[in-house]
Amino acid sequence: MFKSSALVLPAAAVAAMWAGHAAAADKPAYAAPAKWVDVASIPALQAGPETAATQVLLDDSQARMERSGGTFYNRRVVRIVKTEGLSGSGSRSVSWNPTAETVTLHTLAIRRGDQVIDLLQDGKDVLVIRRETNLERAMLDGRLTASVQIKDLQVGDVIDWAYTVHRTEPLLDNRGQSFERMGWGGKIGRYRVRVEWPQDNPVIWKTTTGFPQPAVAKVDGFTRLSVDVADVETPKAPAGAPLRFLRVGELQASTYADWAEISRRMHPLYAEASKLAPDSPVRAEIARIAAQTKDPKERAFAALQLVEDKTRYLALSMGDGGYRPAPADETWARRFGDCKGKTVLLLALLRELGVDAEPAIVSTTSGDGMDERVAAAGQFNHIIVRARIDGKSYWLDGTRSGDKGNLDQLRPPGFRWALPVRAKGAGLEPIEQPPLSEALTETRLHIDASAGLDKPAPVRVEMLMRGDAARGFSRSLETAPKADVERALKQSLSRSMSWITLDNVDWTKASDGELRVVMTGTATPEWRLNDDLGVRELKLGDDDGRASTFPRREPGPNDTAPFALRYPSFSRGTVEVVLPGKGEGFTVKGANGEDTATGYRVAKSAKVADGVARFETVTRSEARELPFAQVEAANAAIRKASYDVRIVRAPKGL
Repeated sequence: MFKSSALVLPAAAVAAMWAGHAAAADKPAYAAPAKWVDVASIPALQAGPETAATQVLLDDSQARMERSGGTFYNRRVVRIVKTEGLSGSGSRSVSWNPTAETVTLHTLAIRRGDQVIDLLQDGKDVLVIRRETNLERAMLDGRLTASVQIKDLQVGDVIDWAYTVHRTEPLLDNRGQSFERMGWGGKIGRYRVRVEWPQDNPVIWKTTTGFPQPAVAKVDGFTRLSVDVADVETPKAPAGAPLRFLRVGELQASTYADWAEISRRMHPLYAEASKLAPDSPVRAEIARIAAQTKDPKERAFAALQLVEDKTRYLALSMGDGGYRPAPADETWARRFGDCKGKTVLLLALLRELGVDAEPAIVSTTSGDGMDERVAAAGQFNHIIVRARIDGKSYWLDGTRSGDKGNLDQLRPPGFRWALPVRAKGAGLEPIEQPPLSEALTETRLHIDASAGLDKPAPVRVEMLMRGDAARGFSRSLETAPKADVERALKQSLSRSMSWITLDNVDWTKASDGELRVVMTGTATPEWRLNDDLGVRELKLGDDDGRASTFPRREPGPNDTAPFALRYPSFSRGTVEVVLPGKGEGFTVKGANGEDTATGYRVAKSAKVADGVARFETVTRSEARELPFAQVEAANAAIRKASYDVRIVRAPKGL
């Protein structure tokens, strides 16, 4: 359940991971749907001239959420309308976790006129494989896939595919969730959703904008939520909006009462796994850190670096590994662990070092709007540590690597919301992420044209990176051969500045993680005559502060939502040209001033001072979103900025 550095295991090691995990269902069953499933009729929807290559006739999802687990029936019936629809329709498959789920295949058939061609044949042509699709990203989940290749598919055929997945989660008392989202091209013949639960097993449910209003009824001791609509289209998400506004046409249902219940149920797992044995070798590391410093911040940072640098990352989601963390001693002994294992190891270190800390589950991809969704463990995919020192929270992620400096230099992650794991339970807490106080990236192009306009000019290119920008680039520098890195950097610059030849590339990394790349070479600046002004001038390419305009939206759900901005961001770009004759008579043309209309604070300057023509652009974001009402003004400002130029003009006669 609960990211990634490269760790590739041989096949034997993968097999060893599975030793002892008895598969609950390593093959699908073949049977009719359960009696509670209402098998739908297929509507007689006719294809028109504008119909896509495939046409969805029926999308039917039915879920029963009980104390023994959740059962999910799915049926999708699709017509092949055009030849282009054949290539993407030649197979059907379903994946499942064999230690927590069972799969029953009901139907895979071609309906051709009055003929029904059975493709399942009780599993005769069903291929079941275990395929670790994310192994190269150091992730093992052990999921199985049952796949069937469809033979003799023709235009006009209707493919009827139905199966049921039953899911249990004993570690969490079989609590679960059901999510439905409208998603198809064109109009659908019939879209039906049913979610039902026993009246003594309450379900919290919610819909997002664009989803049809469900009907609620009491049927045979169950509460049933249902939607049954025909000839409808998928609601279109608003372009460029923050994630919470993109969730249109959704139904969420969960048997968790609230976020606090998830927190409480997770707590025993982490409390137990973070206990160290009396003779644990981790205690020697604790003693070493404790002897070095009494400062809790320094201790916490040293513990974080130990977990980052001495244990590799490998996501282990087989069996109950999606929720149960490996013991801290086990993670230390094998020198690798997933986010859960690294978290309990870090918790054990911090506890023994006297630092107040707790685990906190987060979503690395779906945090925006988490507080608006129903409480469900499936909302999360990662876990980190929140340490409290002198009343301040520090968010520590053991799956990172290469953090340098000190604890105060660590920025809060951009996950938006965290759920602390506590014995008494907890609610969602926001992870506040302030604007950047200094540029993450600074680039400086220095051209020494003091010898004359037609002379070769020495060039120096500097790139300074801080924070996560430096960490990411440093990993590339450390893993690739130096010659390959040099070649890539030279080629990257030559794409935009082919008039520069680089000879040397070097880089240095400071103790605080700051990375500086320096490239030197020679340029042949192209000073060209401006016939209108009668002077020679050097154009220095596009302004590096330009932005793309915000897209126009079609009417639809959330069409007046704000636009998402890159946040946090802060960059500085500088171009310097050392001029002949100490710059006497030289002028520049370029933008000067500051603009915030685009949602970013963009400051530009162009001047000649002390014999140097200097252009600078500083761009930073101070908010996550641009209100919809400001978009027209923002686009106007972006269009205006597209005319900004950077030109150095020589005096007449030079």
